[in-house]
Amino acid sequence: MACGILLITHPGIGTAMLSVAGVLLRNLPLKAEALEVPFDADLDSLLPLASAALRRVDDGEGVLVLTDLYGASPSNLAARVAQLGTPVRRVSALSLPMLLRVMNYSEQGLNELPATAAAGARNGVIHDDA
Repeated sequence: MACGILLITHPGIGTAMLSVAGVLLRNLPLKAEALEVPFDADLDSLLPLASAALRRVDDGEGVLVLTDLYGASPSNLAARVAQLGTPVRRVSALSLPMLLRVMNYSEQGLNELPATAAAGARNGVIHDDA
C-alpha cells in the first residue's frame, strides 16, 4: 500500500499538473486526484466533495494533500479535510517539480513525503543568468 495524493487547487491548476505529470512519468505510481476550488466557492458545500476525493485516493496509508497557495480557499478546504479522521499531511506552494518528486519517491510513507515534496519545490527553483 502507498499514500494517496490529493491536489486541492484553484481552477485549472491541479488537473493540469496531474496531466503533465502523467505524460512525463507515463504512469503515476500513486493514486492521485485533483479537486479544483472555484473562486467564489462555499467551502462548506465543497467539504463533502473533498471528503469523497480523499477517500478515493486513500488506500489505508493516508493522504498527502498538496495545495497551490497557503491561506487561500483551497488551502483552507485542505485544513478542513485534514480534520475528518483520515491521516493527512498538507504541503502548500504546489509546483510541477514538487509533484514529480513525490511521484518519484512513491515508496515513502506519509511521514516522509511532506519533506520530499518541499525539497522538490525548493530544488526545482533554478536561478539562471543565461
